[in-house]
Amino acid sequence: MFTTRPELAGTHGMVASTHWLASAAGMAVLEADGNAFDAAVATGFVLQVVEPHLNGPGGEVPALFTTATDPRPRALCGQGPAPAGATIRHYRDELGLDLVPGTGLLATTVPGAWDGWLTLLRDHGTKSLREVLSYAIGYARNGFPIVERISSTIDLVREMFVEHWPTSAARWLDGGAAPAPGSVLRNPVLADTWERLLAEAEAVTGREAQIDAARRAWSQGFVAEAIDKFVRTPCRDNSGRDHSGVLTGQDIADFQATYEEPLTVDLPGGWTLAKFGIWSQGPALAQQLRLLEGADLGFTGGIADAATVHLATEAAKLAFADREAFYGDSADPGVLADLVSRDYAAARRQLLGDRASLELRPGSPGGRSPRLPAHIALARGAGGPKDPSGVGLGEPTVSPTGESRGDTVHVDVVDRWGNLVSATPSGGWLQSSPTIPELGFCLGSRAQMFWLDEGLPNSLAPGRRPRITLSPSLALRGGDPVLAFGTPGGDQQDQWQLCFWLAHVHGGLNLQQAIDAPAWHSGAFPGSFYPRTWEPGRLVVESRLGEDRIAELRRRGHDVLDAGPWALGRLSAVARDPETGLLRAAANARGAQGYAAGR
Repeated sequence: MFTTRPELAGTHGMVASTHWLASAAGMAVLEADGNAFDAAVATGFVLQVVEPHLNGPGGEVPALFTTATDPRPRALCGQGPAPAGATIRHYRDELGLDLVPGTGLLATTVPGAWDGWLTLLRDHGTKSLREVLSYAIGYARNGFPIVERISSTIDLVREMFVEHWPTSAARWLDGGAAPAPGSVLRNPVLADTWERLLAEAEAVTGREAQIDAARRAWSQGFVAEAIDKFVRTPCRDNSGRDHSGVLTGQDIADFQATYEEPLTVDLPGGWTLAKFGIWSQGPALAQQLRLLEGADLGFTGGIADAATVHLATEAAKLAFADREAFYGDSADPGVLADLVSRDYAAARRQLLGDRASLELRPGSPGGRSPRLPAHIALARGAGGPKDPSGVGLGEPTVSPTGESRGDTVHVDVVDRWGNLVSATPSGGWLQSSPTIPELGFCLGSRAQMFWLDEGLPNSLAPGRRPRITLSPSLALRGGDPVLAFGTPGGDQQDQWQLCFWLAHVHGGLNLQQAIDAPAWHSGAFPGSFYPRTWEPGRLVVESRLGEDRIAELRRRGHDVLDAGPWALGRLSAVARDPETGLLRAAANARGAQGYAAGR
């Protein structure tokens, strides 16, 4: 099996992320005797600087982890909820909206990344906040070479910046144009924001006390005050109108990152998969794997057979149809156990035929009747609203009006003591909302994932979290934590992770081979990002699957789109062998950004 680079192996520590500078920063922390939590936080903050089109300080972070002293998976929720003023009545009845806009200030949830990362650092790290934040401050102040995707993203929204978001034009444009790939980009205002937070933190004594002081300086101090003031001024969003936001300083003050028990599902071969719960997209991977239990999943030459791709695609359609009907922060508390049960999977497995389904078919877990949002139910009869894109590296697909999908970054870390972290930060992208000039960053747009129908599991409601696509993964074998992995990619995250799992666990490929193996995903269910489109029957594949496999998939009724040889996913992964202490890591070569580091 061809690989783009070797799988790394060592005993000291491993970091894998979606950008080489971030992985290098995380590795530097491990070399300075930091642990996996210290390294993950340092990596996460650097990603906010060097991939600003994919995440930022105004975004969010969900993370899964185990510690060297406790093998049980834990979940850190750094996802902020909808503000107190974010009601269906305001958005639908007073503003006349059918969907929450995908850009602008109405799409903002409470920023959660700062409190999430700092909570993880305080409770499980060993380093001071200054030690882990210094790398990001350095890149923000001194600059970093920008990749082509940053330039192209800025260029696509340049007109929006110039005409409607002048603070973003001032921050991201160079002489009215997008900065050229390879040029040095700086964000000294963001560096100043972080330095001010550090100054307030270091006015007190003690590592944990300083971290908590920095959290307060954000949520109850100058950051919250600047955000509260900024969102009062209406700005253009992709509804085509100007709207002010509903986020307040009080919303920010009321938020704290929390820990929760993740979903864990036992799988054949002694594996246990850990994912975030029913409020997120996470259970979709577990549902897909349940549906595929007992199936003949063939790989030839390290590449999935056409029958394997077909079966996995049909399983994805069923799992994601259930996502639309049953997932959300207001979901029935008992529905998750039914969705991932073997009895439910056995019943749903009967729908997996030899031909591609063109229907959206949610099930009835525990006898519950599915209810779809009006936007989906109306379009369902017409075959679904068509999505002309469906292709990407996990980078955002951005229109000139700022619509953006498939955005995020990812980081995995394992250290020599056995701590294991998988995190998928996102939000606060430079194209999501206007830059706050005093702070140097943008707010997120995760509220676009809510529905404006009453009574749904994912209905917009104050204090509720959106059903995010962010979906880090941990896996145990024989009860021992052995694997952390994930990818950017919006709705594709738990499909590309399925490709990786099948290649690694069923195909016998090592981490790098499994990441490099040809990937695929379905576009045959509603997207989570505005304008919530989909294309029944669409199957996006990498051409390296081979002409014979692609022809067979078309024969089975799939509307196959060949995305090119290296186009889908930005996976990274780390692993540990609990018996030998050997650590491994791999990262995606697609897009020429992701790297693993370790020794």
